[in-house]
Amino acid sequence: MTADFIGYPAAILTTVAFLPQAWQSWKTRDLSGISLPMYSLFTLGVGLWLVYGVLKEDFPIIAANTITLILASTILWLKLTEKTDIL
Repeated sequence: MTADFIGYPAAILTTVAFLPQAWQSWKTRDLSGISLPMYSLFTLGVGLWLVYGVLKEDFPIIAANTITLILASTILWLKLTEKTDIL
C-alpha cells in the first residue's frame, strides 16, 4: 500500500506530461520535430508496460500506460500520416 503513494503520483505526472505534446501535435499537425523511430519504440514500450501492469494486476501501471498509450499512439499516427518527411 505504501508503494501506491508513490505509484499513483508517478502515474499521474508521467501521463499528464504527454498532454501538451499531444494537444500541440493535434492542433498544429506539425510533427517535424518528432522522431518516427523514437516514437515508434516509445509507443511499443508503453504497450509492453501496459501488458506488464495487467499481468501484475497493478492499477497505477495499467491506468497510466493505457492513457499514455492512447496519447503516444495518437502522436505516432499523426506522424505517420503527415505529408512531410517522416524521419
